Amino acid sequence: MSQRLDYLSAAPNTMQLLFKQEAHITQQFKSDEMLSLSLLTLIKLRVSQINQCGFCIDMHNKEAIIEGETMERLVSLVSWPVMPCYNEREKVALRWSEALINKEAISDEQYNKTLAQFGESGLVEITVAVNAINSWNTIARSFLPAVGSYTS
Repeated sequence: MSQRLDYLSAAPNTMQLLFKQEAHITQQFKSDEMLSLSLLTLIKLRVSQINQCGFCIDMHNKEAIIEGETMERLVSLVSWPVMPCYNEREKVALRWSEALINKEAISDEQYNKTLAQFGESGLVEITVAVNAINSWNTIARSFLPAVGSYTS
Protein backbone atom coordinates (compact mmCIF):
# COMPACT_ATOMS: atom_id res chain seq x y z
CA MET A 1 0.00 0.00 0.00
CA SER A 2 1.36 3.41 -0.92
CA GLN A 3 1.94 6.12 1.66
CA ARG A 4 -0.89 8.66 1.72
CA LEU A 5 -0.66 12.25 2.79
CA ASP A 6 -0.83 13.41 6.38
CA TYR A 7 -4.20 15.15 6.31
CA LEU A 8 -3.57 16.85 9.67
CA SER A 9 -0.50 18.60 8.26
CA ALA A 10 -1.94 19.21 4.80
CA ALA A 11 -4.97 21.20 6.02
CA PRO A 12 -4.47 22.05 9.71
CA ASN A 13 -7.04 24.86 9.86
CA THR A 14 -9.74 22.69 8.33
CA MET A 15 -8.91 19.77 10.59
CA GLN A 16 -8.97 22.10 13.60
CA LEU A 17 -12.63 22.79 12.84
CA LEU A 18 -13.38 19.07 13.13
CA PHE A 19 -11.44 18.83 16.40
CA LYS A 20 -13.41 21.78 17.80
CA GLN A 21 -16.64 20.09 16.75
CA GLU A 22 -15.50 16.88 18.42
CA ALA A 23 -14.72 18.72 21.67
CA HIS A 24 -18.14 20.40 21.58
CA ILE A 25 -19.95 17.10 21.00
CA THR A 26 -18.04 15.42 23.83
CA GLN A 27 -18.91 18.28 26.19
CA GLN A 28 -22.58 18.09 25.23
CA PHE A 29 -22.72 14.33 25.87
CA LYS A 30 -21.01 14.90 29.25
CA SER A 31 -23.32 17.69 30.36
CA ASP A 32 -26.72 16.66 28.96
CA GLU A 33 -28.56 14.48 31.50
CA MET A 34 -30.22 12.56 28.64
CA LEU A 35 -26.84 11.59 27.15
CA SER A 36 -23.55 10.05 28.32
CA LEU A 37 -19.99 9.50 27.15
CA SER A 38 -20.67 5.77 27.12
CA LEU A 39 -23.51 6.32 24.65
CA LEU A 40 -21.33 8.58 22.49
CA THR A 41 -18.61 5.93 22.38
CA LEU A 42 -21.11 3.23 21.37
CA ILE A 43 -22.44 5.47 18.59
CA LYS A 44 -18.93 6.24 17.31
CA LEU A 45 -17.91 2.62 17.39
CA ARG A 46 -21.06 1.29 15.70
CA VAL A 47 -20.97 3.90 12.92
CA SER A 48 -17.28 3.14 12.39
CA GLN A 49 -18.10 -0.59 12.13
CA ILE A 50 -20.76 0.09 9.51
CA ASN A 51 -18.35 2.33 7.58
CA GLN A 52 -15.58 -0.26 7.95
CA CYS A 53 -13.11 2.29 9.26
CA GLY A 54 -10.35 0.26 10.88
CA PHE A 55 -8.52 3.26 12.35
CA CYS A 56 -11.66 4.58 14.06
CA ILE A 57 -12.78 1.14 15.26
CA ASP A 58 -9.38 0.66 16.89
CA MET A 59 -9.47 4.15 18.43
CA HIS A 60 -12.99 3.93 19.82
CA ASN A 61 -12.44 0.43 21.21
CA LYS A 62 -9.40 1.75 23.10
CA GLU A 63 -11.35 4.77 24.34
CA ALA A 64 -14.24 2.57 25.44
CA ILE A 65 -11.95 0.32 27.47
CA ILE A 66 -10.36 3.36 29.15
CA GLU A 67 -13.87 4.66 29.96
CA GLY A 68 -14.70 1.31 31.60
CA GLU A 69 -16.78 -0.32 28.88
CA THR A 70 -16.98 -4.11 29.16
CA MET A 71 -15.58 -6.51 26.60
CA GLU A 72 -18.99 -8.19 26.37
CA ARG A 73 -20.59 -4.96 25.19
CA LEU A 74 -17.76 -4.12 22.80
CA VAL A 75 -17.76 -7.54 21.18
CA SER A 76 -21.56 -7.69 21.09
CA LEU A 77 -22.02 -4.32 19.42
CA VAL A 78 -22.19 -5.85 15.94
CA SER A 79 -25.42 -7.59 16.97
CA TRP A 80 -26.76 -5.05 19.46
CA PRO A 81 -30.49 -5.48 18.57
CA VAL A 82 -30.57 -9.00 20.00
CA MET A 83 -28.13 -8.57 22.87
CA PRO A 84 -29.47 -8.10 26.42
CA CYS A 85 -26.41 -6.11 27.54
CA TYR A 86 -27.75 -2.90 25.96
CA ASN A 87 -30.57 -0.96 27.56
CA GLU A 88 -33.56 0.44 25.68
CA ARG A 89 -32.10 3.97 25.48
CA GLU A 90 -28.90 2.65 23.92
CA LYS A 91 -30.87 0.55 21.45
CA VAL A 92 -32.99 3.53 20.42
CA ALA A 93 -29.85 5.63 19.86
CA LEU A 94 -28.10 2.87 17.94
CA ARG A 95 -31.19 2.27 15.80
CA TRP A 96 -31.31 6.03 15.00
CA SER A 97 -27.58 6.08 14.22
CA GLU A 98 -27.78 3.09 11.89
CA ALA A 99 -30.77 4.52 10.07
CA LEU A 100 -28.88 7.75 9.41
CA ILE A 101 -25.71 6.02 8.25
CA ASN A 102 -27.63 3.59 6.06
CA LYS A 103 -29.61 6.52 4.59
CA GLU A 104 -32.91 4.97 5.60
CA ALA A 105 -36.08 7.01 5.72
CA ILE A 106 -36.85 7.95 9.32
CA SER A 107 -40.41 6.93 10.12
CA ASP A 108 -42.58 9.08 12.35
CA GLU A 109 -42.62 6.19 14.84
CA GLN A 110 -38.83 6.02 15.00
CA TYR A 111 -38.52 9.81 15.19
CA ASN A 112 -41.07 10.04 18.01
CA LYS A 113 -39.52 7.15 19.94
CA THR A 114 -36.04 8.69 19.72
CA LEU A 115 -37.37 12.14 20.61
CA ALA A 116 -39.20 10.70 23.64
CA GLN A 117 -36.02 9.01 24.87
CA PHE A 118 -33.62 11.93 24.40
CA GLY A 119 -35.62 15.15 24.13
CA GLU A 120 -35.16 17.78 21.47
CA SER A 121 -31.59 18.78 22.25
CA GLY A 122 -30.51 15.16 22.77
CA LEU A 123 -31.94 14.14 19.42
CA VAL A 124 -30.02 16.92 17.70
CA GLU A 125 -26.82 16.07 19.60
CA ILE A 126 -27.03 12.40 18.61
CA THR A 127 -27.67 13.33 14.99
CA VAL A 128 -24.70 15.71 14.91
CA ALA A 129 -22.51 13.07 16.60
CA VAL A 130 -23.43 10.55 13.89
CA ASN A 131 -22.63 13.12 11.23
CA ALA A 132 -19.29 13.92 12.88
CA ILE A 133 -18.08 10.32 13.18
CA ASN A 134 -19.20 9.68 9.63
CA SER A 135 -16.97 12.59 8.56
CA TRP A 136 -14.03 11.22 10.54
CA ASN A 137 -14.60 7.77 9.03
CA THR A 138 -14.56 9.26 5.53
CA ILE A 139 -11.30 11.06 6.23
CA ALA A 140 -9.61 8.03 7.76
CA ARG A 141 -10.77 5.71 4.98
CA SER A 142 -9.44 8.19 2.40
CA PHE A 143 -6.01 8.81 3.89
CA LEU A 144 -5.50 5.49 5.74
CA PRO A 145 -3.67 6.41 8.93
CA ALA A 146 -2.07 3.29 10.39
CA VAL A 147 -4.49 1.17 12.37
CA GLY A 148 -3.13 0.90 15.89
CA SER A 149 -1.31 4.24 15.72
CA TYR A 150 -3.88 6.01 17.90
CA THR A 151 -2.84 6.51 21.50
CA SER A 152 -4.99 8.30 24.04
